[in-house]
Amino acid sequence: MCLINFQLNSHSRYKLVMAANRDEEYSRPTEAAHFWEEHPDLLAGRDLRGMGTWLGITRDGRISALTNVRNTKELLSTHGKSRGHLVRGYLTGDAHPKEYLKKIAEEGGDYAGFNLLAGTPDELYYVNNYRNEVTRVEDGIHGLSNHHLDTPWPKVVKGNERLKFVVDDDDVDIEALFKLLRDDETAAVDSLPDTGLSKEIEKNLSPLFINMDKYGTRCSTVILIDRSDNVTFVERTYVKGEATGDVRYDFALES
Repeated sequence: MCLINFQLNSHSRYKLVMAANRDEEYSRPTEAAHFWEEHPDLLAGRDLRGMGTWLGITRDGRISALTNVRNTKELLSTHGKSRGHLVRGYLTGDAHPKEYLKKIAEEGGDYAGFNLLAGTPDELYYVNNYRNEVTRVEDGIHGLSNHHLDTPWPKVVKGNERLKFVVDDDDVDIEALFKLLRDDETAAVDSLPDTGLSKEIEKNLSPLFINMDKYGTRCSTVILIDRSDNVTFVERTYVKGEATGDVRYDFALES
């Protein structure tokens, strides 16, 4: 997952509005979002290499999402544990999100760089394994890409601005959120972050939606949770920039 824009507890109708893109190598085997057979209350896509996930929700309202931290020293690294298990571990457990993330912070060195969100539609917590500080996410609009929460990279800023426009309405248009996530305009060179990559690669990675030769946006996910705890979860799959289908789940959270 390389971009998550979300609004938490600041909309008249929805507790949580989340729009996220997962960027990955096209060759990495993946299952689309579904309720897992071995964990029937868990709705998520699945990375078939590491057997974890990048984003998911449970029927009782546990929600978690992950992005990688872009660090050129780690790009070719194959050591360490799969970061997708960080999301899976929270969603299949029963620990309070703050306590779960504190434990993860203690083990952060076992993983390549990551950002992790975990909580419920009422309270979300955040940690990454560079600062290892667990913080509660404030109400409002936030963006997370491949640095820290709310780092003002061009895609994060644009995503937040577009999200604010979409959620200004009492209702939220799902297709407008997917349109936001499909924005493939590259950022100006002078606004690009410096993560150790060449300017050409940084520019290719700068849009909300990425479409490179061997790497790009594999799926977009929209999650809406209203104030009566009704969930709408829609995932749109892409193959080299072309949409190939949606999966949608509507359900009420269980108390």
